[in-house]
Amino acid sequence: MKSAVLGFFLIAWLACAQAKIVTKTVPYDQGGVHLIGCLAYDDTQTDGKKLPGVLVVPEWWGLNDFVKGRAEALAKLGYVAFVADMYGDGQSTTDPNKAKELSSSLYGKPVMAERSKAALDQLTGSGLVDESKLAAIGFCFGGAACQVLAYSGAPLKGIVSFHGALVPLPADAAAKTHAKFLVLQGELDPHVDLDQRLAFIKSLDQGKIDFQFLSYSGAVHAFMNPDVDKFHLEGLSYNAAVAQRAWNQMQLFFQEIFGTGKTS
Repeated sequence: MKSAVLGFFLIAWLACAQAKIVTKTVPYDQGGVHLIGCLAYDDTQTDGKKLPGVLVVPEWWGLNDFVKGRAEALAKLGYVAFVADMYGDGQSTTDPNKAKELSSSLYGKPVMAERSKAALDQLTGSGLVDESKLAAIGFCFGGAACQVLAYSGAPLKGIVSFHGALVPLPADAAAKTHAKFLVLQGELDPHVDLDQRLAFIKSLDQGKIDFQFLSYSGAVHAFMNPDVDKFHLEGLSYNAAVAQRAWNQMQLFFQEIFGTGKTS
């Protein structure tokens, strides 16, 4: 019995030793605004080699525990992740009115791509990342930010937009958009109507962008975030089954664009 117990603890210790997720706050600046992002990686995988890097752009709530958790999940999968601070000083809020105010200051303006690019620069500047293997993922507001970052000509292999606002490809951006797109939407999302979807898809088709557009039955807006239901906002709801399917789809996409990675 004693040997069995010792064996159990040895296995548990080895499992812990095999993966150590490091998270660090990273101060930086863009356009005179002080920003505080978050870097996450598995330090058992960064010894002597560089890993694919993934920029993570938050929902309109800002840099909260949900998006930090997604960065840590990416680190466990073997990626170096950096969470962008889009508002300054690492702000986050649980007030929908404040979130709307903060996100509206960036939507439709050049600063949305510029601030996303500043965060991408922090990811590549970490010294841990293979700069030929970069991607960006975003949720809601962050999904739109990833789209405009790709349109700006950022050196991304791909982007993943989870229940994001949809930004049609500007005609003058087609030639400089190098990323493949994975767009994951809720079929019942009341915040992104059919006309918006069709206009978005048409623009990508016309620009000859390599994209996948998947729509999940029964899902509404913000289906990835397990904390969203506490806000009691119409049209926003967590969907555990869809969230897992979407996360799995992202991992398959990363295997395609990076040629590496594992699923979990």
